[in-house]
Amino acid sequence: MVAMMVPMPALGSYFWTNAMINAKKLIMGEITLVRHGQANSSATTEAGYDMLTELGHQQAEWLGHWIHAHDGPFDAVFAGSLRRQQETVAGMGFPDFTTDPRLNEIAYYDLTAEMEAKGLSAKRESPDDFATHFPATLNAWQEGKIDGSERYTDFTARVAGVIAEAAQPGKRILCVTSGGIIARAVADILHLDIAKMAQIALPILNTSVHRIHVTPHGPILAAFNSAPHLDHADRLTARTYY
Repeated sequence: MVAMMVPMPALGSYFWTNAMINAKKLIMGEITLVRHGQANSSATTEAGYDMLTELGHQQAEWLGHWIHAHDGPFDAVFAGSLRRQQETVAGMGFPDFTTDPRLNEIAYYDLTAEMEAKGLSAKRESPDDFATHFPATLNAWQEGKIDGSERYTDFTARVAGVIAEAAQPGKRILCVTSGGIIARAVADILHLDIAKMAQIALPILNTSVHRIHVTPHGPILAAFNSAPHLDHADRLTARTYY
């Protein structure tokens, strides 16, 4: 009698398959956060900054093509009320979206103007100064040395609120927003202090994608600063931070 050999699945394959099944059971929903396209970084006021550049429009279009081809449908789409955010979501090919001002960016130019008026910092001479100026501004804001158009505690509350409402079981939610909101949301999940929040805000790319998985055990950061639509040899110069 010849023994019949029954092929067995590879052990690694078995555990990987079961891990994927268990992961899907845990993921009850997903929030996708997108930063707006490149805006007018040469501006010195909130109003002057709040418009996409030609490249910013192109970045939004590229991201939209990638999302519609690879990422499937969303149950709801939201965007802040700022012009650059609304231009981005429209450029991505989502004409039907809900505006939520809680997704609006930190009023950074208002904060820096107050910093300078109170002698807390030197005037920012160029966009490159942002890397040192931004952390100092956030720290002064948290400590109550400046208030801007909203207090720091009000800012953190609105970000926490909009993320909590977007965390809907079984739903995929897209939010087009800004770097400060994304950094605050990530800081909440990872329990980061204000200094580390500033550090993770600085490298956030224009039109980058960030994902939060909603599970019974709380939100999990699943992706940060992804830009698959810019992963082309002819688009390397389109990877912008400001």
